Amino acid sequence: MVAALGGLLFGYDTAVVSGAIGFLTEKFQMSAGMSGWAASSLLVGCMVGSAASGSVSDRFGRKPVLLACALLFAVSAVASAFASSVAALAWARLIGGVAIGAVSMLSPMYIAEIAPENMRGRLVGLYQLAIVIGILVVFLVNWLIQQHGTHAWNVESGWRWMFGSLVIPSGLFGVLLLFVPESPRWLFQAGRIEAAKGVLERLNGPIEAQRIVTTMGVPTEHAAAGELWAPQWRRPLLLGVALAVFSQISGINAVMYYAPEIFKATGGNTGSAFAQTIIIGVVNLVFTFVALVLVDRSGRRSLLLIGTAVQTASLALAGWYLGAPTPGLGVLVALVLFVAAFAASTGPITWIAISEIFPNRLRGRAMSVAVLCLWGADWVVTQTFPMLKEAAGPAAIFWIYAGCSLFCLVCLTLIMPETKNRSLEEIEASWRSGHG
Repeated sequence: MVAALGGLLFGYDTAVVSGAIGFLTEKFQMSAGMSGWAASSLLVGCMVGSAASGSVSDRFGRKPVLLACALLFAVSAVASAFASSVAALAWARLIGGVAIGAVSMLSPMYIAEIAPENMRGRLVGLYQLAIVIGILVVFLVNWLIQQHGTHAWNVESGWRWMFGSLVIPSGLFGVLLLFVPESPRWLFQAGRIEAAKGVLERLNGPIEAQRIVTTMGVPTEHAAAGELWAPQWRRPLLLGVALAVFSQISGINAVMYYAPEIFKATGGNTGSAFAQTIIIGVVNLVFTFVALVLVDRSGRRSLLLIGTAVQTASLALAGWYLGAPTPGLGVLVALVLFVAAFAASTGPITWIAISEIFPNRLRGRAMSVAVLCLWGADWVVTQTFPMLKEAAGPAAIFWIYAGCSLFCLVCLTLIMPETKNRSLEEIEASWRSGHG
């Protein structure tokens, strides 16, 4: 749960902009391009953090890097709250993005490296649960802050409180991290076999700990970057990148970052738009619990394919309603269905799969590649949403996202294997043998 708190900060910090963006646009008189940059500058930092954290954590360990991330979150929150220009805000958000990028790789990887195989899906799923809790909490915080003052106060100061509120969960994350152990699989790769065995005994008992240590073989040097492209690892690397990109081009974060602006486009006022956004957050949370119940029973593959099919249909429905003369509640219903499908499938399964499909000695660097691609795709979606909305209208955007989701469904049907109830070492052995 402590490691999963990184997900809470991830969700909180990425979604806080949804409440602030309208007030920021008015205060700084931002164009559509500037508005997209204010929201997406964070994602440039995410790409930097995800790219660097794999090799850094392979060298220094998972825990020290997570502690550094907690500090970066707090620094970003304070700097964002006191920003005096769009440029200052963008730099502050970029710092927070570095922390998010690193946490988005390290937290699920750490959980996967300590989890028994029969519970790994649910335990890594706690990370996604923490993300959606963070999103819901910040939606509520944004709504409370927005209700606190007048529109003029929100334009001048309300958004600063929205960004600054991240200091509290950042501090909590840092303090609690002091009490968790280092990853046993990192300890093993570092040659600290007795320390690794000690952690595994605390987690699994002495008999199971000995079995796991035996299956890990002997410590090896960390892989060179070129080994990622060895023939036996190309398929898991392609799968990890595909899952990462597919999770974003459905447009989920366009909904999470710009939900109030989408609902305003249907004719609602600011207050009702914020209230509808909270509904989206609640649905996101509830259906993440559905994923936690099903992922170790139904498996990753079937849940992912069903969820992606429902996402495609609901995005098309949202596009149809947004193109209607009077969208009404149809848009809310379609987006609720979309978020429910994503939360029960693509959202958690992406993090579960990319944390378990890579071999131990390559896991840090391989996850860095996959998560870097995830944040790159997220940046493209976030940066282009305001411009597409201005140029083509919201209906066209959701038709585009529906088409992307349909493409994802076809590809996943062809390349997604089942990994439930298999240890990390068994999955690695299957790639080596060419069976997947």
